[in-house]
Amino acid sequence: MPAPVETETEAVERQGIVLPKTFSALRHRNYRLYFFGQLISLVGTWMQSIAQAWLVYQLTGSPLYLGIVSFASAIPTLTLSLGAGVLVDRVPKRGLLIVTQTAAMLLAFLLAADVFSGRVEPWHIVVLSFLLGSVNSFDAPARQAFVVEMVEHKDHLNAIALNSTIFNAARVIGPTLAGIALAVVGPAWCFFMNGVSFIAVIVSLWMMRVRPFAPDARKGSASAQLREGLTYIWSDRTVRTLIALVAVSSLFGFGFAALLPAFARDVLGQGPTGLGLMSAATGLGAFAGALMIASLGNYRRKGLLLTVGNLLFPAMVLLFSLSRLFTLSLIFLALAGWGFMVQNATANTLIQMRVPDSLRGRVMSAFTLVFLGFFPLGSLLAGIIAERLGIPIGGAFGGLVALAFGLVLLWRAPYLRRLT
Repeated sequence: MPAPVETETEAVERQGIVLPKTFSALRHRNYRLYFFGQLISLVGTWMQSIAQAWLVYQLTGSPLYLGIVSFASAIPTLTLSLGAGVLVDRVPKRGLLIVTQTAAMLLAFLLAADVFSGRVEPWHIVVLSFLLGSVNSFDAPARQAFVVEMVEHKDHLNAIALNSTIFNAARVIGPTLAGIALAVVGPAWCFFMNGVSFIAVIVSLWMMRVRPFAPDARKGSASAQLREGLTYIWSDRTVRTLIALVAVSSLFGFGFAALLPAFARDVLGQGPTGLGLMSAATGLGAFAGALMIASLGNYRRKGLLLTVGNLLFPAMVLLFSLSRLFTLSLIFLALAGWGFMVQNATANTLIQMRVPDSLRGRVMSAFTLVFLGFFPLGSLLAGIIAERLGIPIGGAFGGLVALAFGLVLLWRAPYLRRLT
């Protein structure tokens, strides 16, 4: 029988290993494997993201096409995520993650081969983005729900925050490496290195010792389970409002991110290295925000943190859209990344701490739907506005809408600020 998590924790403590509060979740063997494997994989993912955006803009010169590629990845997320949540609650999550990570690896190698061959066309990237979005529709809610299964209840908050930390540490490293690789060897190698990076997380998943899967005895039909999850979300005022907050932020606030290649080349006069630094600045701010949340432990005033992030993020997006100085733009991007991470990591934590384990996959699939699915919709909207009214207006519009919504919540939903 696999060794239980508690025995592993006690073994760490008996060995006299004392971890700082910031990294307390790393006392669990499964989470340590996940942490380092996922970090390597996400560095590759961010390299591909930056290289793909630069390649699309090189091929088309169109801000709108940047939005189209992003939107293609959203179509399956919008249509499959809720159903994927039902599947996540019905099957072993580790096995599902091994399947999705392997599929994502193969898609990265396919894109690399297409670019190496010299036959790549913009529509090829749209199709591959659609396929990757289909994979992520199942992968994202499975990862969100699996994280809290790897640690004891007292470490849930820290594990969720550290999950955001590795995502944004990779967001600093990956774009920086991508900017260098784009300038030196070209985008195909970025896609190939992303494919290789998936090996780390796949191996880490295989090495885990997990308890036998125990499905919910009240299984019922898939449609009934889906209705149960949606009913829970709608009936819980706090969960409903938090998901709405994330939805508006993803749909409007972060649309500017799809326009970064256009901002870099046509507004700020930068090349691929400058683009990498811009994305890395956003990631550095987000990494700092995630690390701060992990260091706070079971901080009581989570609602206040949520409110600060929800207002700071769109305000910095507005200032970035107005900036014409590269250094100042990097500062605004870092602050926007900090606000975005504090807002979303805190919202994620507050939701996960409220939701019953039996509903976790379905609730987090709704979170995934608005977090990942709405972002490409916002990217498409930002691309349309940028194409017609100019790149800065394309970035500023979404920030203005998100800031207005944040101010409405500040006025109409004061209970959010009191959440603990």
